[in-house]
Amino acid sequence: MGRAVLGAVLLVALVPAPAQGTDLGRRTAAGRAAFDEQVLFKASQDGGYACFRIPAIVETRDKTLLAFAEGRVDTCGDAGDIDLVLKRSFDGGRTWSGLQVIDEGGGDTHGNPAPVVDRKTGRIVVATTYNKGRGDAQNCTVPCDRRPHLQYSDDDGAHWSTPRDISGEVRDPAWDAWYATGPVHGIQLTRGKHAGRLVFGINAESYGAGRITANHAALAYSDDGGDSWRLGARDTWPLAADGTFRQKPSEMTLVERSDGAIYVNGREQEGTDLGHRDDAVSRDGGETFQAPFRALPDLYAPMVQGAVVRLRGAGVGEGGPGRLLLSVPADPDRRRTMMIRSSYDEGRTWESVDRGKVVTTDWSGYSDMARLSGGAVGLLYEAGAVDARDEIRFARFTEDWLGPRRGPDPRTVDGGRGARPAAVLGGARTGDGQFDRAVEFDGVNDAVRLPFRGSLPLGDSDFTASLWFRYTATTGEQPFLWMGGVGNKSPQVAVRGEPANNRITASMLTVEGAAAPVTTTVRAARAYNDGEWHHLALRRGGGELTLFVDGTPTGVRAPAGSVSRNSVFGVHVGQKPDSRSHLAGALDEVLVLRRALPDAEIDRLGSTSAQGVARDGAVVWLPLDRVRSS
Repeated sequence: MGRAVLGAVLLVALVPAPAQGTDLGRRTAAGRAAFDEQVLFKASQDGGYACFRIPAIVETRDKTLLAFAEGRVDTCGDAGDIDLVLKRSFDGGRTWSGLQVIDEGGGDTHGNPAPVVDRKTGRIVVATTYNKGRGDAQNCTVPCDRRPHLQYSDDDGAHWSTPRDISGEVRDPAWDAWYATGPVHGIQLTRGKHAGRLVFGINAESYGAGRITANHAALAYSDDGGDSWRLGARDTWPLAADGTFRQKPSEMTLVERSDGAIYVNGREQEGTDLGHRDDAVSRDGGETFQAPFRALPDLYAPMVQGAVVRLRGAGVGEGGPGRLLLSVPADPDRRRTMMIRSSYDEGRTWESVDRGKVVTTDWSGYSDMARLSGGAVGLLYEAGAVDARDEIRFARFTEDWLGPRRGPDPRTVDGGRGARPAAVLGGARTGDGQFDRAVEFDGVNDAVRLPFRGSLPLGDSDFTASLWFRYTATTGEQPFLWMGGVGNKSPQVAVRGEPANNRITASMLTVEGAAAPVTTTVRAARAYNDGEWHHLALRRGGGELTLFVDGTPTGVRAPAGSVSRNSVFGVHVGQKPDSRSHLAGALDEVLVLRRALPDAEIDRLGSTSAQGVARDGAVVWLPLDRVRSS
């Protein structure tokens, strides 16, 4: 089957595999490629495996790149016969060695690599997690007995020690439902009294009375180069009475901030707080978290592992402000569109999806990054034209490819309570409106997006949304207003034209407790795509969802539940949150109220400006009559 060490010193120049949506041809002034990419792990080129998953990458003290992955032998399932495999590069990722098996599963699961480099000694340690394998493609049955192990190399990954069980050091006995190291590179601290300390992330769950009872996010650290380890910072969230978790942070990636603190960014696994990403900070070298994790509702990503690395600043690179990078897919619904987003304030805020740099529009999943000694960044990520598990690609890119920090977007006023101006994207401009001016959208990349604030989510309350629309499109989905997430699991409120089906559609996806999500849909039996202005209102109240177009109501029964919970959250005008649909038309006077207006007031909105109603505590009030440069 060929799962022994394969050509540990044989260098293979892999054939580049261009990814969709990339700038492969762009070069720096010195003539070096600003972006290049190749397939590094793939079943058809690396025999003996059904697929490869869970990438991790580090650069050693001697500038060797080590690319780790799980080699899944029989199926692509998470709990089968899985080996930890490795490829090495001695030229910054241009060519790579053959595949090495550094930890053979032997029928069991040996995975979740979390490598860390000790810059003082050159030793590379890698933490992994073991569980008993199963012969089908199913997951490990919960409670799953998973145990952390550790091995090391003192010769840049050519040879590895025998893995040892470190459960007694970094696994709390109460963490008996689930346990996972990483998966992503750990870090070595360089500042303060804990300089030299090695740190990596852990997530775990506890079990009792036939169910998972608590979720745990934790850090493990070593002050002796990886010889011994201790559990440090912990953040625990218990199961609520309704069977939900407020938060479930997991699969955490770490970076040292300029002040010596550790910034932690993690996957959020269906907690009720808004957002698919969480973050936290440790100011004492990973021994405690300064505060519980906070959810990041406007950092759009699906539920997936991601990676953070420092590009420059804080003593790394030449001058300029700090710049952190985050690799994670940008589609908030599905694992696709791998993107690099930047933070210029040490992770306190991150670029929005329209500002991030697209690596590929293919399906894409887990990823890791390493800053290379020459100043470029190496990205190792799951991808595929059909499935994100098809292959693992390695990409090299420079800051020139990422581009400089952009200035602020043009803005339009939001008169909602406590609101900041909304961003106007894609160059959208004003034209003649139903009242004064209106914003016109080109159907390509124009949109208006509101910055997140806590008053925007409507939760389980009644509401009324009102707007004017005009369009002539005959095909495609024409989004007017979208509040919340996207897809068939994320709570949301959406109104759009569907001209090919000759209708206007409004939908509301609700969740309540731990019950499955419910979608309620109501439609007007015309597309109203005649190029004239039409008034639309959507009302939730009295157990009904009612759509009004030019005063004509269509209503359906609607269940209780929240329209904004446990997903990314945004308010988009003229755009779908996954950026895959844009309005070709115009919108005027977008108003959202946290109450159900009676029919008579909705009728008045169909003949007069909404300004008077908006003064009475609007959640959103976009007159859309001005676009101003910031």
